[in-house]
Amino acid sequence: MDRKYIEVRWHGRGGQGAVTAAEILAEAAYYEGFKGVTAAPFFGAERRGAPVIATNRFAREQVRTMSLVKNPDVVVVLDETILKVVNVVAGIQPDGLVLVNSPKPPEEFHFNAPVRVATTDASRWAQEAGLIISGAVLFNTAILGGFAKATGLVSLESIEKSLRNHFKGDAAEKNVTGARSAYEQTMLSGGFAKACGCDCGCK
Repeated sequence: MDRKYIEVRWHGRGGQGAVTAAEILAEAAYYEGFKGVTAAPFFGAERRGAPVIATNRFAREQVRTMSLVKNPDVVVVLDETILKVVNVVAGIQPDGLVLVNSPKPPEEFHFNAPVRVATTDASRWAQEAGLIISGAVLFNTAILGGFAKATGLVSLESIEKSLRNHFKGDAAEKNVTGARSAYEQTMLSGGFAKACGCDCGCK
């Protein structure tokens, strides 16, 4: 990824914490040595459960571009059901990576673009770490460990430092535990995914 900017696009549903995850990732990238970092949300229908997008840009110099990311290097999918309704690989770079929150192996996902695929069961690792509030599993931070493992853009140490800055005490340790498990259990495809032949980003 030898480009001026590293661009990341998050796909999730309202209430799943895509915006928060993007903010934590931006801070982790700064700790990693990127001088320019941004995190920005984009909302369509602003209601819980509706598809939402968040984006990041990282650069070794100051980032002056604040527009919505259109050609991401990395796409993170917090909820694999979104693949049925959103073309998550729209505009993705030819050597791009798609990270999906799923227990399935990467080889089971097929997109209408030549991308690499990684998966990690962030929902499971978050639940096992005790990241549950009012019965809802908070997996948006756990998948950050998967991002570190699959991309190599930021270290797990930088992710943990950012998590501990956003959360305190027992909550911080639960988030760190979830991210560590996701990091350790991330699966990365050995090559590019085969095209599915349809007009969406479905599996």
